[in-house]
Amino acid sequence: MKLVMAVIKPFKLDEVREALVGLGLQGLTVSEVKGFGRQKGQTEVYRGAEYEVHFLPKVKVEVAVEDSMVDRVVETIRGAALTEKIGDGKIFVLDVLKAVRIRTGESDSQAL
Repeated sequence: MKLVMAVIKPFKLDEVREALVGLGLQGLTVSEVKGFGRQKGQTEVYRGAEYEVHFLPKVKVEVAVEDSMVDRVVETIRGAALTEKIGDGKIFVLDVLKAVRIRTGESDSQAL
């Protein structure tokens, strides 16, 4: 099993969710996060005063999948989140050693 974690632009969340549901995924976790990469923040104006924003709002999407689904999930997220502009985000794939559904006690792929 793998955990696919994607940090994307917030306005792309609905497109990513719909695309993942279209693959047959039944659940995912979403967190509002802040960060920066090559964007290095941005300068904004509020009431005539300029100030720098060092951390930009992003959304982190996490989904646990079986190994056979990883490439399709990664490409689906990439396609749905793509704007071809700086700050589109990153996708990370991590190993999952164990998963347990709390309610039923099912484990590993049955818990997904």
